[in-house]
Amino acid sequence: MKILIIEDESGISNFLKQGLEEEGYTIHVASDGMIGLEMAKKEMPDLILLDWMLPKLTGLEVCEAIRKEDQKTPILFLTAKDTVQETIEGLKAGANDYIKKPFSFEELLERIKIHFRNEQKPEILKLGSISIKTLSHQVFVEDKEVLLTQREYDLLKYLIERKGTVCSRNSIIEDVWDIHFEYDTGVIDVFINAIRKKLNLNKDVELIKTIRGVGYIANEN
Repeated sequence: MKILIIEDESGISNFLKQGLEEEGYTIHVASDGMIGLEMAKKEMPDLILLDWMLPKLTGLEVCEAIRKEDQKTPILFLTAKDTVQETIEGLKAGANDYIKKPFSFEELLERIKIHFRNEQKPEILKLGSISIKTLSHQVFVEDKEVLLTQREYDLLKYLIERKGTVCSRNSIIEDVWDIHFEYDTGVIDVFINAIRKKLNLNKDVELIKTIRGVGYIANEN
């Protein structure tokens, strides 16, 4: 699961990043409201931790802008504000929850887990004859199970979750490999070829198609 932290206090964001990564989450951090809004659109996080007081755009403005385009991603406000009126403003802007600073990491973690339980994604993902059981991490072609490595599984799942959307090499290397610096994306080709071979994909039906110079797309058309 991917979490975007929009927080201008580096001490808080670094603390949250380290703690949540230790819990197995993929973490992106933005230090102001403008960058946070851009990353919310680009990274497609599964949950957003949003500070109320931010430079460039306030948390309230960021929340309202996100909700104009996205009605699903849970947004949790991190705020020192605690009046009833301010809480109502945050909820009206589209926030799902809020937690008052200072807060315990354990309480925040439990709130995050609750929202992920409430926003569970489909247990079965499909692409043509391919199906993935996400809870058991099993991959099938028709009724035959295919054994993939963890990285192959993560890459296939990533593409199928974004079915019909071109996934750039940079986004794949950042989201699947969790690498956020210049890196040879040619490694992706190796894994794609391995997946195609293991799934015995028919060359006449390009379920996983290469978009030259850009990346890949999972498509049934």
